[in-house]
Amino acid sequence: MKRAALLSLMLMASTTFAAVEYRDFSQPEQEQVYQTLISELRCLVCQNQTIADSNADLAKDLREQVYQMLRQGKSRADVVNFMTERYGDFVMYKPAFNLKTVLLWLGPALFLGGGLITVILVARRKRTGRATELDAAQKARLEKLLGEGEDA
Repeated sequence: MKRAALLSLMLMASTTFAAVEYRDFSQPEQEQVYQTLISELRCLVCQNQTIADSNADLAKDLREQVYQMLRQGKSRADVVNFMTERYGDFVMYKPAFNLKTVLLWLGPALFLGGGLITVILVARRKRTGRATELDAAQKARLEKLLGEGEDA
């Protein structure tokens, strides 16, 4: 019984620790480019993590792909172009500003501006609506209605 409990405890403990990946680079600049790239590429499984932060199998494969491409002498731009051609602009955690991503970058500002304009217009309408004066016919009708309410 104690062995089974110890074995199950060891199995649970082994799944909570992530494996450490070691990459051997010939130049420190290459390692810096690698670290920068894996922190800029989005995990397509997790979607809110970079491949540096994710333990998903696809993220591990993408880290390996980036490593191999850098070891082959590819530049940072080559790796980014390969990834965006294969997975689209979504693979970049901060996509480039271009015609396809203009709404992504400017959308929040446009929505905020539209909301502010709407609030201002609604506030102006409410303010002008309160200052409306009754004409003589409307005042007479109002007094008649109020007079009937007092009789009841």
